Amino acid sequence: MRLEEYWGVGPKTRERLVDTLGADRAATAIERGDVRALTDAGLTRGRATHILRRATGNDGMETLATADAREAYKDVLDLVVEHALTERAADRIRILTPLIDPAAMESRLDDVEQAREVWAGLSDDDQRAVLAAYDTYDDRDGTELAAVETAITLAELGVDDGPFEPVSSLDPEALADATTALEASAGDRIQGDVDAELDSLRTALDSLEGLDADTLVSELRDGGVTDVDRFREALEDRLLTETDLTIDRIREAMATDAADAADFVAQTLRQLRISVQSATDEREEAVITDVESTVERHREAIDDAVTAVDEIALSLSLARFADAYDCTRPTFATADDAAISVVEARNLRLAAEADESVQAITYALGTHDVESGPDAAGTPGDERVSVLTGANSGGKTTLLETLCQVTVLASMGLPVPAARAEVTPVDSLVFHRRHASFNAGVLESTLRSIVPPLTDDGKTLMLVDEFEAITEPGRAADLLLGLVTLAVDRDALGVFVTHLAEDLDPLPDAARVDGIFAEGLNPELELRVDYQPRFDTLGRSTPEFIVSRLVANADDRTERVGFETLAEAVGQEIVQRTLADARWTDGSSSTVGE
Repeated sequence: MRLEEYWGVGPKTRERLVDTLGADRAATAIERGDVRALTDAGLTRGRATHILRRATGNDGMETLATADAREAYKDVLDLVVEHALTERAADRIRILTPLIDPAAMESRLDDVEQAREVWAGLSDDDQRAVLAAYDTYDDRDGTELAAVETAITLAELGVDDGPFEPVSSLDPEALADATTALEASAGDRIQGDVDAELDSLRTALDSLEGLDADTLVSELRDGGVTDVDRFREALEDRLLTETDLTIDRIREAMATDAADAADFVAQTLRQLRISVQSATDEREEAVITDVESTVERHREAIDDAVTAVDEIALSLSLARFADAYDCTRPTFATADDAAISVVEARNLRLAAEADESVQAITYALGTHDVESGPDAAGTPGDERVSVLTGANSGGKTTLLETLCQVTVLASMGLPVPAARAEVTPVDSLVFHRRHASFNAGVLESTLRSIVPPLTDDGKTLMLVDEFEAITEPGRAADLLLGLVTLAVDRDALGVFVTHLAEDLDPLPDAARVDGIFAEGLNPELELRVDYQPRFDTLGRSTPEFIVSRLVANADDRTERVGFETLAEAVGQEIVQRTLADARWTDGSSSTVGE
């Protein structure tokens, strides 16, 4: 396959990859999802990631039908990446894409569940040993030597199942020999302590570099050596002592036509340095050949170690993510029994940022087995489309995000943040966040992004947040009703968040209205909300709670009078009751309308 045929590889990118890697190596790196190879070739991490996502999972990326769906997918990946054991594992997580084949989803879930079970079964000391080994591996940039040493450490744990099975089957003797050879060739030259003869020659060469001809002549003369033959012998003895070279090598380098003592010593040192340098180079070449032969002999074991270490890192990274958010394995519904249902689901972003526990939500659409929601929520019907209503800041958008996260994770074959979940793999995920833009261009672009997936063949999940924000309220209700009707007609699954539910008349029989309710203010005058939707119940906005808080917090008398006027508009009695229920006090009483 020509490089230009890969998504995102234009002429300039191709030229850079070919110049750095060569066409074949570049194509191999793309096929293997090797982010590091592409970034080493000069591509930014973001561009490399985009190219590899499309190359390794283009069909899956096509299911993310809107920009908001793709942003939600990236947000999920960012949270998973936080639990990566290595940078290479993080890179591989970043290029995971939604899968098309449910069997592939199940297979990855099997791997993650098994890795999670094995990781949980390790002792604290063994877990620390694994983390330390991978920290060292990462610090050394994931070199072959680091991979082999990490594989040896992992094998020594004695775990031979799940993700660790590949290292348990590696040949320890081959890895030991490979380690020695790789250590020898690490860096720009053969390392020390690899070959005694090479070390001796290098030491001699260093000693020769430290000798000065004029200094030697002066020191020998000061010692009373004046006779030519005695001078020669004294120089031999000095060189034997300083360099530990053989007498034969020293005598071979002795000058034969020197003009005087200084010239004799200078020529001898120069010839000796040339001789020892040549011998050092020759010996190093021989050692390199031997080391390369050893590495090549154990190439299969080295490659297996590299692959095993990276695969284990990926599996454990995904397992650690699932464990951190108490995720569970979803089940998959067929297109004929389409459903999305979650029991005690949690929003990942809130869970990552919250200092306290996040209220879990139960919600269901389609053919599901959720018996009832908590408390007063009731039992969700089998409608495939719902209109979600309720208070501002009531968690409606968060519920959409949670359903989107569950769908994305399940489609990637990863556990989801819920006690139980059932998901129908969809051909198009339409997620549309509320956008505070009010013009014809935004309306048209929005309709162009969310309507075509409904008209195409295949199963669609619609998660649309406050569509009315992009056009005037009167016409927004008409358009939203049209979208809900289209979703019902096309057998899509969908949740449409709106404040215009009462204007959607008549709502199709196959759709229902759910509501989220605010329950008042707490003593800190924060809105108390039950984020669990009540099924088949119209929610309502709660301006009286907001006005109550504004009245209570007003320090300026003129400002307070203004807010009290609003309190009269929404009802003084309910405002007073709200403040009383909140047990608000600042050391004195406060009454609306004083």
